[in-house]
Amino acid sequence: MNVLSRTDEITVLHHLIEGNTIRSTSRLTGVHKKTIAKIMVRFGAKCREFLDRELRDLTMDHIEVDEIWTFVGKKQARLTVEQKETANHIGDMYLWTCLDQKTKLLVTYAIGKRSADNARRLMMDLASRLRFPSVGSSDARNFQPGGFIAITQISTDGFAGYPEAVDLAFGAHAMYGQIIKNYRNANIVYQPSEMIGTERRGIFAIDESEEWSICTSHVERHNLTIRTLMKRFTRLSLGFSKKLENLAACTAIFMAYYNFCWRTRYPDWSGKRGRYRPTAAMMAGITNDVWTFDRLYEEAMR
Repeated sequence: MNVLSRTDEITVLHHLIEGNTIRSTSRLTGVHKKTIAKIMVRFGAKCREFLDRELRDLTMDHIEVDEIWTFVGKKQARLTVEQKETANHIGDMYLWTCLDQKTKLLVTYAIGKRSADNARRLMMDLASRLRFPSVGSSDARNFQPGGFIAITQISTDGFAGYPEAVDLAFGAHAMYGQIIKNYRNANIVYQPSEMIGTERRGIFAIDESEEWSICTSHVERHNLTIRTLMKRFTRLSLGFSKKLENLAACTAIFMAYYNFCWRTRYPDWSGKRGRYRPTAAMMAGITNDVWTFDRLYEEAMR
């Protein structure tokens, strides 16, 4: 029985996380494609468990939520009528991401159809990772009136499923607003659309004077990082996933790598590259140092 060594497994995974496809990784390392896929699925499951374990009891100021499109097997228009009714594991898929505006931490994510049910699942998972006030903290005492404490602000696009989902998960403990961007020439294929305006709506606990703070620009910019490092999300290419299991594994590896190893840059308005930030996990107080991929592998595989 041939078993890859720890060093060879890390080499294969490092190629994948740096934006290589399974086929290109096979050509670079000499490891068979099926072996690479098995390594990816196994390590992806470990990364998901690692993220579920580490990303808890967080304090986030402003969380931006967005969805990024891809597909599994074939695009939604290619599905048969029966497949559209029964098959939820193929067709158009969306990666739902929750990015903290200040620390750039990816707090949580979900993969699935763009539905109200998945919006509720995402928000419930997000709420489970944040630190809520203690029981009774909203009661009136010490001659002070009672009131609910908002633990974070949430900004999303205009998807109709979000308001109910935020209300279900957070109740009165979140400030929530939507930003709707209007585009010109949005239906022209392969041509960039021109944004001609935005509309901000305060939904919960945000009045007109605070609507300026509603923003999804940071999480939308992060979509570029996702498409760069995960070829399964690159448009107009053959890098799509054949199985939902593979897409989930690849995404979990990326999320762990991004939070603990990847370093973004501070903005530099002079046109030069800004200096490196600490990792998102360091900014959020989860860890005190920059992790190498080798360390991430060891921590996740425990």
